[in-house]
Amino acid sequence: MPRQIYSSEEFIKLLEKAIECRVVRREGKVKLKLRTPKLLYTYVTSPEKAEELLKNVKVEIKEF
Repeated sequence: MPRQIYSSEEFIKLLEKAIECRVVRREGKVKLKLRTPKLLYTYVTSPEKAEELLKNVKVEIKEF
């Protein structure tokens, strides 16, 4: 069962454990999904903030 996170600070903290990051772009929002060994975490944000966060991602990024 995926878990939704609500803050960018928590997203950045989970990046350390992530195996991959999936990016799903929709109208007016972007879903960033972090796959960790145990869970899938989802963070919904604006396109501008998503681009800012994706600069810090060091794992594989998959666009959907």
